[in-house]
Amino acid sequence: MSEIKQNTDTVAPVQHLVLHKTVVLVGMMGAGKTAVGRALALRLGVPFLDSDAEIESAANMTIPEIFERDGEPFFRAKESQVIGRLLDEEKGILSTGGGAFLSEQNRRMITERGVSVWLNADLNVLWNRVKHKDTRPLLRTDDPYATLRGIYEARVPVYQQADLTVTSDGEISIDNMVGRVVEALLKRPDVLEQK
Repeated sequence: MSEIKQNTDTVAPVQHLVLHKTVVLVGMMGAGKTAVGRALALRLGVPFLDSDAEIESAANMTIPEIFERDGEPFFRAKESQVIGRLLDEEKGILSTGGGAFLSEQNRRMITERGVSVWLNADLNVLWNRVKHKDTRPLLRTDDPYATLRGIYEARVPVYQQADLTVTSDGEISIDNMVGRVVEALLKRPDVLEQK
């Protein structure tokens, strides 16, 4: 039996991506923060964290239940605590709720201890993604599209303050979106480095 040898001279070295700071995905509901975040974490080999999931787990309630029982101000206070704790844990990809970045305290904390990436999807893309879901407490109104438009118009100027912006046009796959995010992050070697 002969031994097969691989010619290692012609094999390109594997490029490793090293994450130096937690990447915090921000943006509207339906922008793809969770789906893109999970795939990005997998590609980089780092943990995926979700502030909403952490809040639900700690409270043993869903976000809509927390909103209904305790109100939005209570939820936002808990959200800030959870984001702070997650930023102090192992570096990874952190998906946040759509309203998390509106808090100046959260924006400052994220910029100081991580990097914010706005997944920028236009209103029609967002509407197509959320219109059939009843898990969005802010859209439980008589005219959810008008409500979404109002939220969108109010929040976009705040999201524009994110450290990086990646366009989510609704036409490309999650894998290609992850590629766009990686490309943006590589422009910040203090965040993501290719070795």
